[in-house]
Amino acid sequence: MELRGKTVVVTGAAQGIGKGLAERFAKDGATVVCSDIDQRGAKSVASQIGGHGLACDVSSEDDIKTLINTVENEIGPIDLFCANAGILTLGGLDVHDQDWDRIWKINVMSHVWTARHMVPRMVARGGGYIMITASAAGLLNQPGAAPYAVTKHAAVGFAEWLSITYGQKGLRVSVLCPQAVRSEMTRGHETSVAAIDGMLEPEEVADACLSAIQSEQFLVLPHPEVRDYMQLKAGDYDRWLSGMQQLNQRFIEDT
Repeated sequence: MELRGKTVVVTGAAQGIGKGLAERFAKDGATVVCSDIDQRGAKSVASQIGGHGLACDVSSEDDIKTLINTVENEIGPIDLFCANAGILTLGGLDVHDQDWDRIWKINVMSHVWTARHMVPRMVARGGGYIMITASAAGLLNQPGAAPYAVTKHAAVGFAEWLSITYGQKGLRVSVLCPQAVRSEMTRGHETSVAAIDGMLEPEEVADACLSAIQSEQFLVLPHPEVRDYMQLKAGDYDRWLSGMQQLNQRFIEDT
């Protein structure tokens, strides 16, 4: 998909990856709708790129439905929806149920709700594009962050399901799986396990996403090392688990 002249929605656009995506897509000629629970931040980014800023709490299906309806009715048919908003929750068996519930809604159900209200419209129009921001943690796991790793695995699985189910009906799907990216989410975690291969800037990730969308590539890996780790995991699961156990021990010792 070429983005010039297209209408694009980016959630979580007030900062980080979302802001980088909005800026890059606008530069490429798209009409960009910046959406975020931080409405002021979304409008600020939108004003900088000549786009539109709208509030949306992705933990609410009603908010997502309203966002989609507003854009479709007042701006234009959505060609690309970037379901980017997400949160990080650290911890393991100690994490409270309410924290699991919150991250599940934001990191998983928001994608389900987006697809529920977006895919039928796109299919009826003959096609469209959804990009889901997951994480390398959704492919490889992440020591010290069970809720994040589990929900990002689910996000990857849902993206795969969308592609399998609707790919022959014109829907294109990409899933973004970076390691650490500089943002408010990663502030204070610059030396965490996720940054083992370096921390990228949002602009670098946005460039990788644009390239993947233009070539309609499913898996977006701004950190190329992730592909090697995936191949090791698939080739020898027990060896991979052993290596991850050692990495986990290193993480414990460093925290």
